[in-house]
Amino acid sequence: MEMKMPMKVHARKFVSAEDGAVTVDWVVLTAGVVGLVIVAMAGLQGNMSSIGQSIQNILSSQTVP
Repeated sequence: MEMKMPMKVHARKFVSAEDGAVTVDWVVLTAGVVGLVIVAMAGLQGNMSSIGQSIQNILSSQTVP
């Protein structure tokens, strides 16, 4: 015969379960890292194009023997 658990016991077990906690931590951590990379790329976008232009000017002025 099967005994049924009272709803309070079932609710306590559900709240105290930590099965998916690691997954949630990794999702939040990954989202934070992606957000920081996007912010860094947005801040460096103008500088990168001017650096690229400078490198292009230097390389195009060089002669190959």
